[in-house]
Amino acid sequence: MKARRCIAIAAFAAISVSGAAFAQPKQSGLVNVDLSNFRADIAKDINVNASQIPVNVQVPVDVAATVCGVDANVLARQGAGSTPSCQAKNKSQALNDVVQRQLVAQK
Repeated sequence: MKARRCIAIAAFAAISVSGAAFAQPKQSGLVNVDLSNFRADIAKDINVNASQIPVNVQVPVDVAATVCGVDANVLARQGAGSTPSCQAKNKSQALNDVVQRQLVAQK
């Protein structure tokens, strides 16, 4: 009886975990974002010298859509066969996080 209950709980947990994985949005790729208008602001936010902030950075589509003010579907269509790109029109914490991770990875 106890074994059946443990098996049922394990099966339910496995189904719950796999269902959560399917519910995650699919990431279709990266977008090149031109940061030239926000390098100083991002540098201040992450406490580094502005010269360390790259002019372009590759970010997930959802982050690019937010900071460029462009629908994610438009970026995905633009990227058919090439890497899509856009000009940052604002900044976000997600963008700061990507830039900071890239700076750490370069060291």
